Amino acid sequence: MTDTTEPRIDGAALLNEVEAFHRRFNIFPSQAAYVAVTLWDAHAHLLDCFDSTPRLAFLSPEPGSGKSRALEIVETLVPRSMVAVNASAAALFRAVSGSDGRPTILFDEIDTVFGPKAGDNEELRGFLNAGHRRTGVTYRCVGDSQTVTAFPSYTAVAVAGLGSLPDTILTRSVIIRMRRRARNETIEPFRARLHEQEGHALRDRLADWAEQARGWVMGAWPEMPEGISDRPADVWEGLLAVADAAGGDWPERARDACVTLVKASQANDKGSLGIRLLTDLRDHVLIGIDRLPTIAILDRLNALDDAPWADLNGKPLDNRRLSKMLGEYMTADNDPIASRNIRTSGGVLKGFFAKDLDDAWTRYCSPPTAATSATPLQPRSEPLNL
Repeated sequence: MTDTTEPRIDGAALLNEVEAFHRRFNIFPSQAAYVAVTLWDAHAHLLDCFDSTPRLAFLSPEPGSGKSRALEIVETLVPRSMVAVNASAAALFRAVSGSDGRPTILFDEIDTVFGPKAGDNEELRGFLNAGHRRTGVTYRCVGDSQTVTAFPSYTAVAVAGLGSLPDTILTRSVIIRMRRRARNETIEPFRARLHEQEGHALRDRLADWAEQARGWVMGAWPEMPEGISDRPADVWEGLLAVADAAGGDWPERARDACVTLVKASQANDKGSLGIRLLTDLRDHVLIGIDRLPTIAILDRLNALDDAPWADLNGKPLDNRRLSKMLGEYMTADNDPIASRNIRTSGGVLKGFFAKDLDDAWTRYCSPPTAATSATPLQPRSEPLNL
């Protein structure tokens, strides 16, 4: 008698291949990001097994950080991908409730929807919030009689954009804070005609594996890492269930990634004013100095000619805003840049270290020119003896 049972697919090996596919074309900010995005790709094939689906958010402070390319690769790997630039809420919830099957929505340039220059987008915000949970619906009046009708909103959504997102969406998201590629970081150029088929082949194998893993994932209650509860647990539950179903080293890697990204989830990115700040610190404030108290940094910045720091909406740059702006960029260890204690002859003061800024300088600032001053700007106040 012939055995017609299909061979079991090695889930861990398949996820390794998906991760490797991302690594060919994407530079993510951490190992945790590769793990999270790979698990998100797989979870989109098992959406009916979960009570909620996290939004995947590729965010960055500046253009050219690889956000759109990340969405392109995700697009090849998820079921029924739907690219939705400038799509209305009505179009999206009708697509989700359509007869063709639930799409995976990929929303590029999300900052045009929620950015400071965007108009009123409460309907779209409501759709994205409601669709986070399986029970989420969007109500609309339909037909001549204006009958109130509930449209299902539950679907997987990945977004990319500059800046940040409303808190109601951020707290429902796995956040990947993209960074501009450093000069020593290289990737393979993505060519749709050559590489889409590779991604689609992986997508089809993910779909086959999902069918085999569905019985195990359905109703699973994955163990959460210590300290992960409430909304972060909702966000990560499905991804950890996928990792546990795949086996191998994925359960451990997934939990490490969960802790790493949840801890980093409150960091915000910054726009071009932040690059100006980084550049002025490098070229005018911290030249030849490995650290400087905040009070001296502010003194030097506010003394710069043709710079915005002495008049930011009628007020000079102060300690709180400096700390907030720098805290939106990351050190080489992927921690927010923060002030530290500096010992001076007058005692211990808070200040910033040049080595904490090195990685941000490399990624966001243009190389120094010959015209850059070789000595730091002289402060208006008396020098500090460090």
